[in-house]
Amino acid sequence: MSDLPLRPASSEDTDFDPSIASSPCDIAAVPSLLADISFLRASFDVSTNRDARLHLLDKARALVRSLETPRETMLKHVGAETACFFSLALGVDVGLFTALAKGDTPKSVNELAGTIGFDVDGLSRILRHLAAMGYIVQTGKDEYKSNNFSKAMTIPIVADGYPFYRSVCIAPMLHLHKWLATKDYATPTTGRDNPFTFGNQTSQTMFEYLAAFPPFNEQFNHHMGGYRLGRPSWFDPAVYPVSDALLGNDIKADDVLLVDIGGNMGHDLTRFRAAFPDAPGRLILQDQASVIEAGPAKALAEQGIEGMPHDFFTEQPVRGARAYYLHHILHDWPDDKCEVIVKMIKSAMVPGKSKLLINEHVIPSVGASWEATYLDLYMMILFGSRERTEQDWKGLLEGKCGLKITRIYNPGNGVEGIIECEVPV
Repeated sequence: MSDLPLRPASSEDTDFDPSIASSPCDIAAVPSLLADISFLRASFDVSTNRDARLHLLDKARALVRSLETPRETMLKHVGAETACFFSLALGVDVGLFTALAKGDTPKSVNELAGTIGFDVDGLSRILRHLAAMGYIVQTGKDEYKSNNFSKAMTIPIVADGYPFYRSVCIAPMLHLHKWLATKDYATPTTGRDNPFTFGNQTSQTMFEYLAAFPPFNEQFNHHMGGYRLGRPSWFDPAVYPVSDALLGNDIKADDVLLVDIGGNMGHDLTRFRAAFPDAPGRLILQDQASVIEAGPAKALAEQGIEGMPHDFFTEQPVRGARAYYLHHILHDWPDDKCEVIVKMIKSAMVPGKSKLLINEHVIPSVGASWEATYLDLYMMILFGSRERTEQDWKGLLEGKCGLKITRIYNPGNGVEGIIECEVPV
């Protein structure tokens, strides 16, 4: 299919004067935003909590959006940020940020080009744009220095997201308009016929595709580590009250306290054990056999964590655990597949004892965080799935799976919540 416009625009299609494109988007909001920022600044401290920082950041972003003209925002979207993203990914490929950060001193373009084996002219233009966007610091003519962002780009769990998205996720987004046009603009609902398979010209689901290309799979795992970096854990008291809801004198040493289903390398259970070293009961990590066999079995065993191969589309072998835990599992699957996963767990749960804890976004009907909305769009194009609203969760878990949602713990600010479920008595 041609990339010619699917719906050609006409200069007569708008009722608005073109001059609005060169005027600030919301100049009337600027005084109140400045007042809000001034108020927040008075009590802000670098050691303050996460919510206070995010509140101030939201106001600062709103101020920028209000001051920018539509023209400036348009050029930023289609040109500056796009060029920046691909330049950052390229920088990861060639080791630019490691070379720039070495010694924490300014480097000339000639020096950097020699270190990474790059043409001087091309590199100078890339560095100039990255500096213009604020991602590195220009210290003189053809001379640059790292800042905290570019230093972080030497860390794989931060850096690898850029080449991963470029190589695996961008093609589906680039071809979204074509796929939708062939489907009369219907929403993708399967893992095998969606913008991911269309854009990457494959019949494989995304996880099958990653398994076939180990370097991409490694980048994906690193990116997931970066995604979770600095975020509250599900057992943080501000998210879920573990001591009150899960722990108790009725749990014996040989009882199963927690089963992490699809828990990958056991990061969540490792952190849980560190936070609750004296919690009674067994901790079990379940994932595909290949993952369990490749994981740090000895290190996990030393922490009292048992590895168990398991496919979550099959019957749950651990019966009557205190809690079954799913972290970022159901958002990868459409409702019909989620129904199978959840019912396999439900069959192992004991009414009045077992809980199912689902650690995912609960998107509010108003005021959703960009950290949830961008992920929702990528779930749609990559998996034919979704991030879910409270109504979505009730329809799936209660309406289709026959569970009872006892409570939804939703901390907000883009942090995943806990949907706590039980089998109705």
